[in-house]
Formats: sequence, C-alpha cells, structure tokens
Amino acid sequence: MFCDYHTHTIFSSDSCYPMEDCIKDAISLGIKEICFTDHVDYGIKDDWEDLRNNKATKKYFNVDYDKYFSDLEFFREKYHDKITIKNGLEFGIQKHNIKKYENIFHKYPLDFVILSIHQIDDKEFWDHSYQDGKTEKEYYKNYFDTMYYLVQNYHNYSVLGHMDLMKRYDEKDGYNPFVENIEIITKILKYIIKDRKGIELNTSSKKYKLDDLMPSRDILKLYLELGGEILSIGSDSHCKNDLSNSQIEELKNELKEIGFKKFCTFDKMKPIFHDL
Repeated sequence: MFCDYHTHTIFSSDSCYPMEDCIKDAISLGIKEICFTDHVDYGIKDDWEDLRNNKATKKYFNVDYDKYFSDLEFFREKYHDKITIKNGLEFGIQKHNIKKYENIFHKYPLDFVILSIHQIDDKEFWDHSYQDGKTEKEYYKNYFDTMYYLVQNYHNYSVLGHMDLMKRYDEKDGYNPFVENIEIITKILKYIIKDRKGIELNTSSKKYKLDDLMPSRDILKLYLELGGEILSIGSDSHCKNDLSNSQIEELKNELKEIGFKKFCTFDKMKPIFHDL
C-alpha cells in the first residue's frame, strides 16, 4: 500500500501547501493513505489562541488546532472513497515543555504522533544557532542525550522522527555520528522498543541530497537487530514537489534489503502492519 505518514501543509509555519491541494495531489499520485503531521514547536512558536488573546510574543505559530482537526474531518468525509486521511501532528519537543504536549495530545483526536527534536534550549538547528560555539562531537552528543531523556519522559507518541536529523545541518567533514554515538543510540533504540514505539524512514534524505538514508542504514540495521518492528515511512513534504518526488515506493526496496518485512500505518495511536 502506497502511503505517506509525514506531510506538512499551510497549518505549518514553514509550508504554504493548502491541505486540500495536498489531498488532491496525493490521490493523483496513487497514494492510498495519508497522515498529516503539521508542526507543533513550543518554545519558538506561540499558539493561535495566544494571538487571538493578544498574548503572542513569537513570530511563528503552532497549528491552529480547532481549524486543523475540523478541516481534517471535513476532507476525510469529502474524499472518503478516494483516500484514507489520518490525524497526526509532529511534536518538536524540548525538555522544558513536555507538559504542553501532554495537554495537546489529550485534547485532540490523534491517530499518529511523530516525536522530533528540531531545537534545543529554544535554539534552532536549521540556522545553526544551536550548533554555533560547539564542536560536532559536542552538539551530536547533546542531541542524542536529549533524545534519550525525551523518550524516557514522554510516551504519547508513535515514532521517533528523522532520528539523525542533525546530519542535515552538520559540516560533513568525515565525522561519523553513528560510530561516535553508538552507545547512546543503542540505549535509545532499546528503550523505544521496550516502550512499543517505533522509528520512521524519512525520505527527505533524497531531497537534501544526503549520502545515506534518514535515519542511516546503520541505525536502521541496529534497530532491526535489537528487535525493532514498528516503522513508518514519510516524505516530510512541505509542497507539491516534495510529495511528488518522495521516492517512498523505491525506498521500500532499501528497507527490504536491510531485512525489514513490514511497515506501519496507524489508527488511534495503534500500529497496523503491512507487508513491504
């Protein structure tokens, strides 16, 4: 089954992709199931409710939750005979704001949640404000240490998103984050397997012209060797071009070569297994 479990729309501050356009494009591409996972990043973004109450202090905003879930329900009914649409969010969690995500999770009807780390100490990775002043060894170590802390202290999620995301923004100077951090990566994977959580294959590695998968083949192999089974696949799309060039079906062959036999979709936070 061709599905995409990591998509962004105009409800994310870094996308201008109308949700209905995304749905129509997905149908035209032959996608049978899509899960919208728009961004929630407390610490660097306010809620739309803060703006409406004149309490906003940030430039960017999280998902407008009420409209988001209302639109999802509307489009799910409108296109029910053409595509399955699932409710998801991508939680960019930090150590100091876990409680905010607990509140959102319990307030809204979710099928799927990606736990991602996009910033630490309210400092972004994409603009290097987090990495500045640190060596590669230092910022990778803190990144994985933070991930280990989060999976131990937040449990209402489905998969870890783009587990080695930092390589999108590193110096690509020969430093091997897997080899240098294998001990903590192993701890993270063992913990999430015990916690019945999973990881995702994020196909944007092709978009960013990375020389490996995301997460790396080494991480995927280790996850499988440790007994990991729950695996989602998503394009991390923010526009039509991302969706169209996701290479999801092609990268399923990479997963099969590694040894995976199944991938997952989700319903009400429960994984459903499908043959690759």
